[in-house]
Amino acid sequence: MRKSFYTWLMTQRNPKSNEPVAVLADLVFEETMFPKHTDDFEEISRYLEDQASFSFNLGQFDRIWEDYLGH
Repeated sequence: MRKSFYTWLMTQRNPKSNEPVAVLADLVFEETMFPKHTDDFEEISRYLEDQASFSFNLGQFDRIWEDYLGH
């Protein structure tokens, strides 16, 4: 079983980095309602579009998701 997207994303945190994956990781870390236990693209994508307290480029999210799948 693949680790959840949130668990993987937390390994990418780096407050000194401007890389999109590090920026998203820091934003998600502060987001209490983020779906932490899933690896479902649609669920996470919908959350980022409709519920997140921040806006994030979904094209960049798609690329980050590809990295997650390849990890």
